[in-house]
Amino acid sequence: MKGALMVALALVLLSIEAVLVRTFGFEVTRIDVTVVIIVFMAVRSTTIEGAITAFTVDYLLDVFTGRPSGLFPALGVLVFLLARAAAQLLDGKSRLGFALFSAGATVGHSLAAFLLTWLTSKNADGRVLSLTAVPVQALLTGVTAALLYPLLAKIEPGERVEGGRFV
Repeated sequence: MKGALMVALALVLLSIEAVLVRTFGFEVTRIDVTVVIIVFMAVRSTTIEGAITAFTVDYLLDVFTGRPSGLFPALGVLVFLLARAAAQLLDGKSRLGFALFSAGATVGHSLAAFLLTWLTSKNADGRVLSLTAVPVQALLTGVTAALLYPLLAKIEPGERVEGGRFV
């Protein structure tokens, strides 16, 4: 149920992001709301539920961006697994910690997307692949994560469920 709520929230946030990006004329950067949801799921959900949600949320990102199908779902699951591992060492349960964690995950997500797109596309568009936008994107995502944290905490107020080694 929580995963379905997160997917619905991602759909709403991606729609709002698309309008904001177009309104403010961002050509190269964007607000990475999907990474915010993926990091939250890494901190607060089980592995299977979080991985399925990460795949679905980043599939929606694929639909919204028009990039090669399958790129973002694979990256979403990768970012989820890496964030899940990093959550053992980093504090993502406070508002500031969550914002910093999300900003860092955005950098990793953007760099991996850049690398994979560069490796697989002969005609990679320079505007899409600009690495100069990554710091701005991380800043915008961190601010968005701090603003969304109270809403996300209401959806899932508890701590992460620990059920065993592979859960």
